[in-house]
Amino acid sequence: MKIVVLDGYTENPGDLSWKALEELGELIVYDRTPADLIIERIGDAQAVYTNKTPLSAQTIKACGSLKFIGVLATGYNVVDVNCAKQNGIVVSNIPTYGTAAVGQFAIALLLEICHHVAHHSDAVYDGRWTNNEDWCFWDYPLIELDQKVMGIIGYGRIGQTTGRIAQALGMKVLAYDMYQNTDLVGPTMRYAELEELFECSDVIALHCPLFKETEGIINQNTIAKMKDGVIILNNSRGPLIVEEDLAQALNSGKVYAAGLDVVSTEPIKEGNPLLKAKNCFITPHISWAPKESRQRLMDIAVENLKQFMNGTPVNVVNK
Repeated sequence: MKIVVLDGYTENPGDLSWKALEELGELIVYDRTPADLIIERIGDAQAVYTNKTPLSAQTIKACGSLKFIGVLATGYNVVDVNCAKQNGIVVSNIPTYGTAAVGQFAIALLLEICHHVAHHSDAVYDGRWTNNEDWCFWDYPLIELDQKVMGIIGYGRIGQTTGRIAQALGMKVLAYDMYQNTDLVGPTMRYAELEELFECSDVIALHCPLFKETEGIINQNTIAKMKDGVIILNNSRGPLIVEEDLAQALNSGKVYAAGLDVVSTEPIKEGNPLLKAKNCFITPHISWAPKESRQRLMDIAVENLKQFMNGTPVNVVNK
């Protein structure tokens, strides 16, 4: 079997091994693939892996040998899954590799907002503590999270992970999800409707998928319902937020701070209004990227192809 990886660099910049995939066939790995080379590079491959390189209907139809598409991510919107199904091609994704890492990163964004650790560390190395007339100083309000309320929109695996850490910090959790697990409800966690979540939360974290009904869920109208000084976290999908509305709310002080690992267009465009907004922390979509998380992704990606070759495909998104 000929196997092509179209954009392997972000999954494996050199600290992992492709050996397990090499054992399944003739493997070619490209760090990145520009749009005009996608069809050429797939060529007569039977299996192809992609992370963000799009596989359109035109591409799929042009690559007649394809039998398996592996998405090196949970989201699979870069693949025309309907066209793949019509052409008898199995599409598998990686559903669970980054749960711990993404939940941890959401809390990391929150703690940076609360304490500005990097800023104050830099201040020490700049000599400001050495030359300070008092024994301590701080440049931003420091926020204690104990007894504050975190509203989590999307309470699946990742939302629950963030919720558990928040509760360990002494926070109370309000969760919104279409599918409720009553076993999770307790003294510091309960489900709520969106209206209550917006009105009562000190921190709002987004962990929901991007659907038509969730696109722009954070907007001028929903922000108006929130507490003054609310903190907003998003390391799910950028288009969940109307960025111009959030930027205005940050600049007015309605929203105290935002911690974002995703934006509407990635890489971020120079004109994105959030780049000039007050108290907005933006990281380059790295919640998923700890080595441990990427190794799990690699292991599942290999297993997906193994199971396909055995006639028992798993994690199929276009049944």
